[in-house]
Amino acid sequence: MRILVIDTSGPVCGTAVMDEGRVYSEFTVQNRNTHSANLMPMVEAVLHAAGTGLKELDAIAAVTGPGSFTGVRIGVATAKGLAHGAGLPCIPVDALEALSASAGDFDGIICSIQDARAGQVYGAAFRNGERLLGDAPMKLEDFLNNVRPLGERFLFIGDGVPVYRDRITELLGGKAFFAATHLGYLRPSAAGMIALKKEEKADYLTLQATYLRPPNAQKNKKLLEAMARE
Repeated sequence: MRILVIDTSGPVCGTAVMDEGRVYSEFTVQNRNTHSANLMPMVEAVLHAAGTGLKELDAIAAVTGPGSFTGVRIGVATAKGLAHGAGLPCIPVDALEALSASAGDFDGIICSIQDARAGQVYGAAFRNGERLLGDAPMKLEDFLNNVRPLGERFLFIGDGVPVYRDRITELLGGKAFFAATHLGYLRPSAAGMIALKKEEKADYLTLQATYLRPPNAQKNKKLLEAMARE
C-alpha cells in the first residue's frame, strides 16, 4: 500500500511518500513560513520526487494531533481535501505516538512531550512501541510524577524538550535523556509506518483533528458569553 503522509502538528512541516518496504521521498522543513505556505508546495514536490501522483496512491495519512491548534487544522484540512478530490481513504496518526517512533531504539521509557504553553505539556509514554500513558495535557511536574514509576531511564523527545529540558533534568537527574537535536522532531516516515500497520481507515468526512483542550478562540467565546450573562 503506497501512502502520502502529512504532518503539521508541530514546528516542523513534513511530508512523505512510502509503502511498507520503502520511503520513496520525504521532505521536512522548519522556517519562517507558516505551514499553510509550506505544505501544498511540499506535497507537490514529494509526489514529484517519488514519481507518482495522487491517483496512484492507496491512502493519505495525516497526523491529527495533539499539537498546535492551527497547525493540526492545516494538515487535517489539507488531507481531507486531497482525499476527497482523489477518492482516497484517510488514516489518522497520533502525534505523540509518531514522535516516540521517531526516537528510534531506546532501552527505557520514551516520553513524547509537545509544548502546550502555560507551563503544560501534551505528554504520553511508550516502551518498545507499547503505550504506557495516554495522551493528556498537564503540568510538566504532574507528567513527570506519572512517568517516574514506569522505569529508571527516560528519553524525552518533542518540541517541549527545548522549553523544559532544564526543569526535567532538575527533577529526574541522571534518569533523564534527550533525543539528539537532529532526531528530536516528528519524522513523517515514522508516522507513515504507524499508518501502514493500521487496518481501519477513515473517509475524508470522518477524519478529525485531535484536540485535548479547547482552542483559545473557543475559551474566549465562552468567557465572553459568561460575562454577558452577568
